[in-house]
Amino acid sequence: MAERHIVAIGGGGFSMEPRNPKLDDFVLSLARRKRRPRVCFVGTASGDNASYIRRFHTAFPASRAAATHLAFFERTVGDLKSFVRDQDVIYVGGGSSANMLAVWRLHGLDKVLRAAWNAGIVMAGISAGAICWFEDGLTDSFGMPFRGLNDGLGFVRGACCPHYDSEKERRPVLIRLIKRGFLPTLALDDGAAAHFAGTRLEEVVSSRPKARAMRIELSRGAVVESALPVRYLG
Repeated sequence: MAERHIVAIGGGGFSMEPRNPKLDDFVLSLARRKRRPRVCFVGTASGDNASYIRRFHTAFPASRAAATHLAFFERTVGDLKSFVRDQDVIYVGGGSSANMLAVWRLHGLDKVLRAAWNAGIVMAGISAGAICWFEDGLTDSFGMPFRGLNDGLGFVRGACCPHYDSEKERRPVLIRLIKRGFLPTLALDDGAAAHFAGTRLEEVVSSRPKARAMRIELSRGAVVESALPVRYLG
């Protein structure tokens, strides 16, 4: 089996830090093709928002990568399997995790992505694009307050919570859910990204010096928040 990679970004990258390319550069460094890796943006969670797609292409010019995108609301790609397998990196944008996963399953992209991951194509994404690789996650897809998604792809065990420092409502909701039996959760601040080699957490990297990553779980009836080591990319 090829070396497999997932990069779950809590917040940052081209869409949030257009002048700070550290996280996106880290994602590109994992690609099999080192010179102009093929990077595909999947903006399903935002309804294939045209402005979001343009910002992606601006951030990944020809001098940096061979960039393309995959749209479903005006689908033009017929053979998803061949298209995805031709990429080095799949970069999933933020938005509605629940809507995104429903569309992916309708078109069969969920199975295509798993096969591509097993073939060594890097899976990466921010917010909804971070949550989707896990079994579960904390989402606002159904409106506020935040709630469990209970519908992830399950490439990685447990749950994911992005924007842990910037959206203050997340922590108290997550703690309540953990007390009720929610899966152990990887919580990521904006600027923090978790790199999984296979299904093992290899390391957490960051584009901001103070960005944190926490593992939150129930232990002997109490919620425990454990800080994880973070390597600043600056």
